[in-house]
Amino acid sequence: MSDAPSSLGEGKIGFTLPITAQPEDIDELGHVNNAVWVRWIQDLATAHWQAVAPQDAIDRYIWVVTRHEIDYRGNVGVGENVTGRTWISEPPKGARFWRNVSFTGSDGKIKVAAKTNWAIIERASGRPVRVPADLAQLFLRN
Repeated sequence: MSDAPSSLGEGKIGFTLPITAQPEDIDELGHVNNAVWVRWIQDLATAHWQAVAPQDAIDRYIWVVTRHEIDYRGNVGVGENVTGRTWISEPPKGARFWRNVSFTGSDGKIKVAAKTNWAIIERASGRPVRVPADLAQLFLRN
């Protein structure tokens, strides 16, 4: 796993995470199951949050997915590697923001691309709150 955000070009800050498909990730067609891709999206988003957010924010807030838009473009088999990339490309709206995700195979081709909407929840109240501007800036900076 990457320890810090990495540049993704076009002025965006993002985060990368290498992933290797394990036997339990494979479906009856011999490639990574769609549900596993969703889990990897969550794993990537969580790792990005934990790498960038200050500890007090991690302790105070949690994130929940409100929507996934996923395009499956290629297959990945057991033992194959992908690099997951995620970045935030636009400011939050209230309690929500859109997260961009792509998984690129060792052949350089995008296997899965997604745009997911997340809402920030205050742990103490269990309710959505407006994304704090200073926190949003950590993920939007150029």
